[in-house]
Amino acid sequence: MDYGLLVIGIALLLVSYLVAVKKQTRLLAGFNEKMIKNKSLLGTVTGGTFFLPLGLLVVFNSFIDYPYELTVLIIAMLLFNNCICFYQ
Repeated sequence: MDYGLLVIGIALLLVSYLVAVKKQTRLLAGFNEKMIKNKSLLGTVTGGTFFLPLGLLVVFNSFIDYPYELTVLIIAMLLFNNCICFYQ
């Protein structure tokens, strides 16, 4: 069990909750607030479809040890991020 990954996963789940449910879009960096018309939708999409699955993936990976764990986790995160950005 990797406690570092567990802490990171719980932090991602916390950010997911704050952004998706509590609509605290100020936690998101790198977007122009003037260009966003619907901050509620931004919070739902970002928190619910990006941070939540990644948080669950990291928490799940913290309980399992296998060879090349870090490499698989990084590739999964990059692929997931590209899929989310491509399809929206």
